[in-house]
Amino acid sequence: MKDVPGSGSYSGRYWHFLDDGRMQCDLCPRHCRLHGEQRGACFVRQRVGDRMVLTAYGRSSGFCIDPIEKKPLNHFYPGSAVLSFGTAGCNLACKFCQNWDISKSREMETLADAAMPEAIAASAAAHGCKSVAFTYNDPVIFAEYAMDVADACHQLGIRTVAVTAGYMGAEARRDFYARMDAANVDLKGFSDAFYVAFTGAHLQPVLETLQYLKHETDVWLEITTLLIPGKNDSDDEIRAEARWIARELGPDVPLHFTAFHPDYKMRDVPPTPCSTLARARKHALAEGLHYVYTGNVHDTAGATTHCPACRAQLIVRDWHAIESYRLTPTGTCPDCFAQIAGRFGNFERQFGRRRIPVRIGE
Repeated sequence: MKDVPGSGSYSGRYWHFLDDGRMQCDLCPRHCRLHGEQRGACFVRQRVGDRMVLTAYGRSSGFCIDPIEKKPLNHFYPGSAVLSFGTAGCNLACKFCQNWDISKSREMETLADAAMPEAIAASAAAHGCKSVAFTYNDPVIFAEYAMDVADACHQLGIRTVAVTAGYMGAEARRDFYARMDAANVDLKGFSDAFYVAFTGAHLQPVLETLQYLKHETDVWLEITTLLIPGKNDSDDEIRAEARWIARELGPDVPLHFTAFHPDYKMRDVPPTPCSTLARARKHALAEGLHYVYTGNVHDTAGATTHCPACRAQLIVRDWHAIESYRLTPTGTCPDCFAQIAGRFGNFERQFGRRRIPVRIGE
């Protein structure tokens, strides 16, 4: 059968047959084993005869131009615009998902915009976007589509960003991140018990992805942890996470603590107080991390980038807006000339807080 992108018949990779005739998906650690016409837990990967089909190829839940700070990435071309999109489905089962209407969708009709890789890259270039982000749901599940988009983007000098939970198999991880320029990995907590109870997944594969990204790729890495009151916000867990990052990844990997808002299956849990984010940031800095941020709240102190050498304020932010920018184009502190970790360039103006929906036609 011929691959027809956007028709639900695009061949997926990363699978093998088992002795009992089932097809095992090797894309992520779930290793779904499929009979007949079964779909995997992510919903968008389906066995069709003797093929694995990626039903979401060329089909998106929508496109928007965002500030790069919304991903969140604070050290990857600050102030720049990013074209963001996702598909339907997800390979995790987070009870607190804040994009559940997309990631948990079982109605393929939600994929309103059909767009091939070349069209997405061309649209990003036409709108002045420095990068394209695979986000809203996890790009792991539409890896082949994301990789083809990334190849088309790189042909036009557009960079690529993965916003992901990092729950991915080793072979797919190698192929996928060879095509990414930056990643924000959602480290959802720092205990396996939390992962099992609230995401239906496990912690260790995510830690392995983080170590792979830091030590075996040139991908710029930042980490986000959504703090949920009473679930993953204890002092001990926060300190343990920051200590692991400092030891295993190094102190220059930025860490974002973001605020939970009641949603999906956890509407009975209160929002995260700003004081919790400030406490978490204090603990992480005390464990030796150089760049720790608070998110989803107005907190200029927690959103500002400081020079780790002389403590000068270099990028002052309020939520996704940059209020002042003092870094040199090469990413050094203008006061002490220390190099700031990240990817930087000439800063002329910022995209700001805007969110601009975009339609992409073929």
